[in-house]
Amino acid sequence: MLTTRPATSNDALAVARVHVRAWQDGYRGLIADEYLDALRPEDRADRYTLGSSDPSDPYTIVAVRDGVICGFATTGPCRDEHADANTGQLLALHVDPSAWGRGVGRRLIEEARARLHSLGFTEAVLWVLVGNERAQRFYRIDGWSPENIERTVELWGTSIDDVRYRRALP
Repeated sequence: MLTTRPATSNDALAVARVHVRAWQDGYRGLIADEYLDALRPEDRADRYTLGSSDPSDPYTIVAVRDGVICGFATTGPCRDEHADANTGQLLALHVDPSAWGRGVGRRLIEEARARLHSLGFTEAVLWVLVGNERAQRFYRIDGWSPENIERTVELWGTSIDDVRYRRALP
């Protein structure tokens, strides 16, 4: 059975494992193999803000199946320049590749949208790696629309080209 709960600081390594595996499988062919192969969860775990009660901090929920974290979603206020106070952001959504196609992402995105709405946001944005067709299809099915806005960011020590998506929150 799939359950979700707020992440705690004790979840950092498990979240990092999901994050790294999702990048290594999902971004293969979009980011250099050498870079992806060198990612290690142990190097990522201390970079998360998990369990904070401050609404301005990122908020992460984890999906758990059979006692193992198999996905996570992180939300918060929109970090984009010139963002208004009504816009929240899906900062991350990653599912372990072994759980792809099993409803984990759907459950996480529904709860992420509900969290943003409960904080008073009426719209949300997210950024998707250019060329990540699987993720872009997933977000379009969920009602997100691509905007004509792209960026290049330095993330985890590599340059990433992203496209922004937006949707209204019910």
